[in-house]
Amino acid sequence: MSRSQQMPLQVWILTLSAFAIGTAEFVIAGILTDVADSLSITAGQAGNLITAYAMAIVIGGPILSLWLARFEKRNVLLGLMGLFIAGNLLAAFSSNYAMLMVSRIVSGLTQGPFYGIGAVVATRLVDDTLAGRAVGQMFAGLTLANVLGVPAGAFIGHQFGWNTTFIIVAMLGVLATFAMWLAIPRQPRPETHADIRSQLTLFRDKNLLASLAITVLGWVGFMTFYGYVAPVAEQVAGYDRSSLTWLLVLIGFGLVLGNSLGGKSADTNLSQALKGWPAAMILSLLVLGVVSPIQWAFPIAAFVFGVVSFANVPPMQMRVMKYGQAAPELAATANISAFNLANALGGIIGGVVVDSTLGAAFIPYAAALIPTLGLMFIFMQERKSGRSVTQTASATH
Repeated sequence: MSRSQQMPLQVWILTLSAFAIGTAEFVIAGILTDVADSLSITAGQAGNLITAYAMAIVIGGPILSLWLARFEKRNVLLGLMGLFIAGNLLAAFSSNYAMLMVSRIVSGLTQGPFYGIGAVVATRLVDDTLAGRAVGQMFAGLTLANVLGVPAGAFIGHQFGWNTTFIIVAMLGVLATFAMWLAIPRQPRPETHADIRSQLTLFRDKNLLASLAITVLGWVGFMTFYGYVAPVAEQVAGYDRSSLTWLLVLIGFGLVLGNSLGGKSADTNLSQALKGWPAAMILSLLVLGVVSPIQWAFPIAAFVFGVVSFANVPPMQMRVMKYGQAAPELAATANISAFNLANALGGIIGGVVVDSTLGAAFIPYAAALIPTLGLMFIFMQERKSGRSVTQTASATH
């Protein structure tokens, strides 16, 4: 492989940063019961920490991104990582629920802008022929966070206390920040600012709005279950808390496999992928509801859930990009917000259910409800798209 075809060290540094941020986002799932016990709150209240982080991305991310667009990008990335470190240190030394909630909001504010701006920087660090792979390499950090970061964070939290988990995450942030400062060159300042008003006209496209709605409705089920996998594993499947580490590793490998399968299927037939994977996820959740009390069957069903749930991501992203070609960066940012709005809703739904008389055993069934509505919406939208393509083809003959 020629030097020009190799991925430079700077992109790997961005991968490390994405890994740290992704770990901070999802690690709460692995230490949920530890946090609840430590702060004398319910599992549902602890789950609100998921919602707070996600809503910080949904609301604060786009606003911060628009404001930061005028500044030099390397300094912006360093500043965002500084805020990320501060948020996780605040979490590490939180002594009450309110303080921990604020720390999650502070950390969440950094994620959207960092991923968006980091992706732009990644493409500038390589030849044009490697631009797509550079972005993929950076976002691999988010996938690795689910395979390695979350289980490791859960293990550290169980052994040394959940506060220690956030100290380790902050240390990862410090390492990534120092590496960026040393290795990533300053980026050219933007000569002109994009016309925000003209970009916002993108949202007049009903197909794009429908695509964003598909992301929200179809993705809610993931966080409703994944965010509360700890109480389901402990209270329903009968696992002790230390077993959660390897269960999260198993689910993480499922997410990686699912992401690959979803990408291939979306390239082959986007419409079928959009319909098939949500249906498979709903089925996997119903199976989880049935087999969760069976200790040997729960890990198998949870792994399958990981595969079929994350297989939804590439088709959902591709549909948004298909109808957002007029302003692809804004469309992609909007889809990140859509995913995190779904995460927030999943956190709320799971929290209400786990604290109710239905308990953790009903979590998988609750997780399947909104995606079922989403699947019906997908069929309706794809039928409309098919009719419009047929009508266009007929008009040209």
